[in-house]
Amino acid sequence: MKLKFFKYQGAGNDFVMIDDRQQTFPISTKLINRLCDRHFGVGADGLILLQNDKEFDFKMVYFNSDGNESTMCGNGGRCIIRFANDLDIASENMTFTAIDGLHHGIVDNNVIRLQMIDVDEVEDHDHYLFMNTGSPHHVEFVEKVDDVDVYNRGKEIRNGSPYFEKGSNVNFVEVMPDNNLRIRTYERGVENETLACGTGITAAAISAYVKNLVDKKSIEIKALGGDLSVNFEENNHKFVNVWLNGPAVKVFEGEIEI
Repeated sequence: MKLKFFKYQGAGNDFVMIDDRQQTFPISTKLINRLCDRHFGVGADGLILLQNDKEFDFKMVYFNSDGNESTMCGNGGRCIIRFANDLDIASENMTFTAIDGLHHGIVDNNVIRLQMIDVDEVEDHDHYLFMNTGSPHHVEFVEKVDDVDVYNRGKEIRNGSPYFEKGSNVNFVEVMPDNNLRIRTYERGVENETLACGTGITAAAISAYVKNLVDKKSIEIKALGGDLSVNFEENNHKFVNVWLNGPAVKVFEGEIEI
């Protein structure tokens, strides 16, 4: 059969998007892995299904490029907001469900805004921080992020103590003189460095605030694939009204034999 797909990217974090409102997509690890393969398929960091939801505008189902359903993807969430708006499924203000709960999205011209989940707990260790921003994230601050061997160091941390089998995404963050951040991320499930990671960028912004490395709650972050921003509020050591903001654009659409 022929499968119609769409390709979207947010700051270089790219996704195969499927309009699955009829729920006809034949979910299989092998198929999703092949579609995400950059040599034998469409090529992407992940695959996202847009499905109907009884209460909200739609439902987001996210798979990593290894073919396994995964936790929340921030840039994927921003891309599905653009996708839903492009398909006229939702207006410029929308609500949708994902694996981590309810999300709000806003299409503001070229900026796509995604409200992330509240962050109730931040583990502040000597050399790193850990939190769940919809996906688990290990955050380390470094002096020069360009000098980090992200693939090997990230892989070691992702598979080592205390994460082991469940693993964690791993972020290396540099604080710039203007109190903004630069970031590089090793993504679990992709098992490599990606050009951007929305939940990781969110974790980095909150981590910098917790460590008193920045003195503001609206932070610009430069990833390899582009510039994003995070803004949030703090309430009794919890982080609420967390928004991830940045570009999300359609790259192309097509059909592929499956």
